[in-house]
Amino acid sequence: MAIFESLSEAKFREKVHRFAKEHIAPIAQKVEGGLFPREVLQKLGRQHLLGAPFSKTDGGGGLGWSFEVIVAEEISAVSAATEMARLASGALYAAPLAYFASRAQKDEFLRPVLAGDKVGALALTEPGAGSDAASIKTRAELRSGDFVLNGEKRFITNGGIADFLFVFAVTDPTKPPRSGVSALVVPRDSSGVRIVKTYGLLGMHGANVVHLRFRNARVPQENVIGGLHRGFPILLDELDRERPAVAAGMLGIARSAFESAVDYSSTREQFGRPIKEFEGVSFKLSDMLVRLEAARLLILKAVRLLDEGKLARLEGAIAKLFATESAFEITHQALQVHGGIGYTKDLPIERYFRDARFMMIGGGTSEIMRFVIQREIYREKRRRSS
Repeated sequence: MAIFESLSEAKFREKVHRFAKEHIAPIAQKVEGGLFPREVLQKLGRQHLLGAPFSKTDGGGGLGWSFEVIVAEEISAVSAATEMARLASGALYAAPLAYFASRAQKDEFLRPVLAGDKVGALALTEPGAGSDAASIKTRAELRSGDFVLNGEKRFITNGGIADFLFVFAVTDPTKPPRSGVSALVVPRDSSGVRIVKTYGLLGMHGANVVHLRFRNARVPQENVIGGLHRGFPILLDELDRERPAVAAGMLGIARSAFESAVDYSSTREQFGRPIKEFEGVSFKLSDMLVRLEAARLLILKAVRLLDEGKLARLEGAIAKLFATESAFEITHQALQVHGGIGYTKDLPIERYFRDARFMMIGGGTSEIMRFVIQREIYREKRRRSS
C-alpha cells in the first residue's frame, strides 16, 4: 500500500484492478477496433464502480473523489478509451446532476446512468466555444411551456451513444454569459437532435466522439438543472471536478507505459547485456517514476480538497497540467526504450503514446491550465494584500 492511500482506498484499488483485469483487458483490443464498451459500463454499475463520489441515495458509492481517481487510473491503465466512456458518463455527466439536481431529476436522469443501464454525455464544447466556455452560442428559448433548443456541440464524448445529454445553453441573451446560461438534460432521441459527424481520432480509438446539432429540439422546463440562468456555476464546478479525474486517467496510461519499459529493458539485450544496464535507458526510467509519483500526489491533493468540500480550482489545474504533460513525456520515452518494436502495433506502447496526447487538449488545454494557475496566483496575492 502506498503511504498516501488509506487502507480502504488501497482495498478499493485492488477491487478495481481485479475488475479491469477480468472484464476490460479481454476486450481492450476490440474497443481499440471500435467497440463501444456498453457492457462494461453495465458491469461497472452492478459492481457499484460508477459514481464513486456520489451519495448512495443517488445511486453512487458514497466514497469520495479520492476513490473516483482510483477508478480512472486503474481502468485507463488497461483501456484508456473504455475509461473515457466511463468518465464521460459516470462523472462528467453525472457530477452536475449529483450536486445540483432535484430528487425527481436524479431519479430520472442520474440513477439509471450510475446503475449502468443508461449512458450520459456532457455537451459543452461548440464550434466557437472551446477553451472560451463563456462564448456558448447554443440557445434555449421558452415557447409554449417548453424550451426550444438550437445550436451545435462538437467533440462530445459518448454523444452518439448516450441516452441523455447534459447541455449548457444560453437562456437569456440579454444578460452577460455568466448569468444567462442554463443547464438542461436532453434525451438524445428527442426530435431535432441530430448527429452531424462521428470523429476519427488519432488515439482513444473506440471512444465515441461526435458533432451534434440541435434544431428546434423541445426540452421540458422540468429538465432545467439547478435553476434558470444558473448554469455557469454548474459548469465551473464540473470542470473543477473533471480535471483531477482526467489527470488520473492519464496517470494510468503512463503507468502502463512505464511498467512495459521496465519489463522490456530487463529482457532486451544489446552488446551482450540487458539494456537496463545502460544509463541512457535506466535514467529514462528514473525520470518516468519521478513524474508518476509527483503526478499522483498532485492529483491526490486536489481530490482531498474536493472531499473536504473545498474549492480545488488551482490544485485541479496544476494536477491536470502536470499529469497530462508528464503522461505524454513518459509514453514518449517508454516508446524510445522499446526502439523499433515500440513503433509497431505488435505492442501496446504505440497506443499508449497516441492515447496520452489527447488530454493535453480535452478538459481544458495545457495553455488554459497555465492561464488558470497564474490567475489564481494573483487572486491569492490580492486577497492577502487586502
